[in-house]
Amino acid sequence: MAGGKGTRIASVRSDIPKPMIPVCGKPVLAWQVENLKACGLMDITLVTGHLGQVVKDYFGDGSRFGVRISYFEETQPLGTAGALFRMPDLTEDFLLLCGDVMLDMDFGRFIAFHRAHHAWASLAVHPNGHPYDSALIATEIVPPQEKGGNPVDTHRVVRWLNKEDGRRYEKNRVNAGVEIISPELLRATMAHYVPRHPETPDKIDLDRDVLKPHIGSGRIFAYDTPEYIKDMGTPDRLCEVETDIRTGKVQARNLRNLQKAVFLDRDGAVNRHVGFLTQPGELELIPGAAEAIRAINRSGYLTVIVTNQPVIARGDCSFEELQAIHDKLKTELGKAGAFVDAIYFCPHHPDKGFAGERPDYKGPCTCRKPAPGLLLQAARDLHIDLGRSVMIGDGEADVEAGKRAGCRQSVRIESNADNALRDYVFSLLGKNIQDSEPPTADAVDPC
Repeated sequence: MAGGKGTRIASVRSDIPKPMIPVCGKPVLAWQVENLKACGLMDITLVTGHLGQVVKDYFGDGSRFGVRISYFEETQPLGTAGALFRMPDLTEDFLLLCGDVMLDMDFGRFIAFHRAHHAWASLAVHPNGHPYDSALIATEIVPPQEKGGNPVDTHRVVRWLNKEDGRRYEKNRVNAGVEIISPELLRATMAHYVPRHPETPDKIDLDRDVLKPHIGSGRIFAYDTPEYIKDMGTPDRLCEVETDIRTGKVQARNLRNLQKAVFLDRDGAVNRHVGFLTQPGELELIPGAAEAIRAINRSGYLTVIVTNQPVIARGDCSFEELQAIHDKLKTELGKAGAFVDAIYFCPHHPDKGFAGERPDYKGPCTCRKPAPGLLLQAARDLHIDLGRSVMIGDGEADVEAGKRAGCRQSVRIESNADNALRDYVFSLLGKNIQDSEPPTADAVDPC
């Protein structure tokens, strides 16, 4: 979709379409075309509108980029999805991109996910530093499928939460604006829409008119990715994207590449250790923890929390309550402009014989630190090179888990100490990564 005027970034360039604004020497749309070609996606249609001839003059038929480019011209504004219903050649599942988004993704993984779930639509979702001002996606969680197991996220979208929906604590899972869509969804949209509106409207909104009405079908899925996806539609964001390209962050986050991570213990390192934490109201961030995580977010590292949570085995806390605690943690970090890419927890405890315990979760396991299981699982899921990663915690079990997993550093910080995590992270990453104040709700433009 390459027809935007770019009113928010007009102070940079108003004489060209927004997707043609240069980013480190070439249009953001050209970066997208290169990413698509690298993943073997050669047939590209550019939907043009405002100053569309500029796009055509630059890309032509795509041959000089090694791809095949065709065009659909909007002669009037059709909204974020109207063009899709006027393009007769959309007969197979297709990838839909906004032309003003800087990204670098392994689209092969995304396509494999879409096919495995037989989806009508797959949405790329990720955490960001301003979830309070973004549309959040909630997915179906089903009970453990095996004895002593964790609940399973089916990735099926069950709720779409806008910022005005009165949210309290929710998972930081933001719609990134990159989708794979099946023609079946377009047909279902028309079947749903036309009886109520005999004439197809000029403007159709992708989120409001196409995706959200079909959540109940069970065919809309969320694809979690830590890869780089950022709207560059404001001057500040454009500067940030250019910095990220120059430092190599954009390219490095593509999941075709091995990632590096900072693994963090939870209690005593990120939030106050208060004994067995069983309710969201008991969670309090340690001063400096959000600053530390915000700095990691700005670096080339992923941020992954790995935590022992024997409150499940003890019967002190349900999985739903533990999820609410983690949702509050993500919410509080988001208020400070920080986020974690993933949380892994061990629900087990080795000792039996306590009142109220859950027998299925009592006994030895491979995930309870000092065992390395949580780190090894994260490495498999997120394509992490443990030899380039760091483990930080407040106990010897954390240090030992990092060593057993093969982390290049495994460090113990003082438990519950103000700024202990921040000070170590700043020393690890260097002064250049020490960050500015977090964004405010008024300053942030959601992507």
